Formats: sequence, structure tokens, C-alpha cells
Amino acid sequence: MKHDPTFWLLARATGLTAYVLLTASVLAGLVVKSKPFGKSVKPATAVDLHKLLALLGLAALAMHGITLVLDRTVEIGLGALLVPGLAPYRPLWTGLGVLAGELMLIVYVSFALRRRIGQKNWRRLHWATYGTFAAATLHGLLAGSDSGQPWAQALYVGAVGAVVFATAWRALVPAGPRPRPRPEPASTPTEGAS
Repeated sequence: MKHDPTFWLLARATGLTAYVLLTASVLAGLVVKSKPFGKSVKPATAVDLHKLLALLGLAALAMHGITLVLDRTVEIGLGALLVPGLAPYRPLWTGLGVLAGELMLIVYVSFALRRRIGQKNWRRLHWATYGTFAAATLHGLLAGSDSGQPWAQALYVGAVGAVVFATAWRALVPAGPRPRPRPEPASTPTEGAS
């Protein structure tokens, strides 16, 4: 009996799609404060796009996991989708993918908990996005079956380059005009002064 590659192809496609959507979400999040497009992109629009891309990325990630479980090329059980290192196929690198997915979910859920956990803690948690992106990149490069292909390598190099550039832009370029200092009120002469 011949092996049907449908689920294997879907697993690869949804994994790459999840990675592209994660990259786009990270970039949209960086755009919120750095405003590289000036006033043409409103912060609320960038935040909505950021959240939508993250949600779509999570949906693609869920499909990636489901299709891996359904595929018979590599036997991956449901437990391997939840516990890093349980997958028999390249356990370290697939485990990084599981960890990246779990961090991605936690950061996404934090949007709904922002008021409860406070702005400061929410921002700290959002720093995990860089770890998520790095883990997802390593997972794709070292566990992905297409990572040796020139187009896949170009995808990963482009994604990393875009995130590094956007991060540098956000860190080095001021977000907008700084508020002008208020002039000090003119002093009034005191009574009885000569």
C-alpha cells in the first residue's frame, strides 16, 4: 500500500504559514510604537493587525500540529504537541517548536489579561515574543524538512533580517516629534522690591 503524503504536505505548509504569520505579527507589533510609516498607520490599526496576525498564526500552528498527528510519515502523538521533547523526530528541535507555540499562545492570551496583570507586567511578558521568534526559527531550520531548500533558507534569512531591522529601527529612531518643553512662567516682581 502506497503512503498518502497529503498530511505530510499539509503539515509542512501549515508550519511555514504559522512561521510567516508569527513574523508578520512581530513586525506589526514593532510598528505600533516605532511608526516607520509616520501617521499613515494609526496605532490602533497596527494593534488590531498585530492581534489578528497572531490569532491567524495560532490557527495555522494548530493545523500544523493536527496534521502532524494525522500523518504517518513520523509518528507524533498528541502528548508531543504539548510536552517539549516527546516527539521522536529530532526531539530537541521539535521541542523548541512546541515551546515556541506555547509561548505564542501565552503572549496572545495576555492581550485579554492586560488590565489584570498590569501594563508593566504585560510589556515584560511581551519580551517573550523574541524568544518565541528565535525558537520558531530554530525549529524551522533544524526540524523542518524543507530547511535545506534555497527558498526556505531565503524565507528564514528574510524573516530574521526583517525582525532585526524593525527592532533596530524601534530602538534607534525616535517614534515621533518630542514634546516641546513648556516655557517657565514669567516671574512677577514681588511687592516692595525696588
